[in-house]
Amino acid sequence: MTTFSTVLRDQLARDAGRPLVTFYGETPGERIELSVTTYANWVAKAAGLLVEECDLERGQSLRIDLPTHWLGPVFLGAAWTIGLVVTTDDAPDAVICGPETLADWADRADDLPVLACSLLPLGGRFAEGVPPGVHDVGAEIWGQPDAFTAWDPPGPDDRATDVLTQAELFAPTRGTAAVGSSLTDGGRLLTTANPASPPDVAAFTEPLARGGSVVLVARADSARLDLLYVEERATTRA
Repeated sequence: MTTFSTVLRDQLARDAGRPLVTFYGETPGERIELSVTTYANWVAKAAGLLVEECDLERGQSLRIDLPTHWLGPVFLGAAWTIGLVVTTDDAPDAVICGPETLADWADRADDLPVLACSLLPLGGRFAEGVPPGVHDVGAEIWGQPDAFTAWDPPGPDDRATDVLTQAELFAPTRGTAAVGSSLTDGGRLLTTANPASPPDVAAFTEPLARGGSVVLVARADSARLDLLYVEERATTRA
């Protein structure tokens, strides 16, 4: 029986400096790599933003409406640190969106917290600002500390997604096995899946639980994937 926070803590103790999330964007040369430590720092900042600026608390729901991107796993971790349910529901308690869906959610900013990510390198702010009432993640997240402790931490039986609890999320036969058993302990997964979408959440949780890493690639053709598989020394694909 475990939670996201215990899994991340174990990985920090085991090898904090190893790569955890590597991201290749559509822009040529766009490559971001987060070590376990750097990932944990981003999770802490994102969790602080969700709690301190959006007043979210354990048991509420978060929609992560982002494309394949390194910020997806960051906000997954932030949600599970607090005890939020990552949902596909159209009526969440809060939403994280990107530029492509910002207009769809901005009109609801009076009713629920809407946090927008520019998806620019290094998590930068929107160059032209965001609509009134919308939180610009790139502008607000930097003010949050690199450490976060939930005052009401979730337990193994708290829901992590619409269908899985935190314990089930990291159980070998449930959440973490969804990518496939070919990923071994310490392995490196290359994938175009979107972990922020609950059906593909195991593209992140399995490498995390196995002490491995994930290479997220946005909209790549098969030739580029073949090349990256070799360059990144991946051990399996999904």
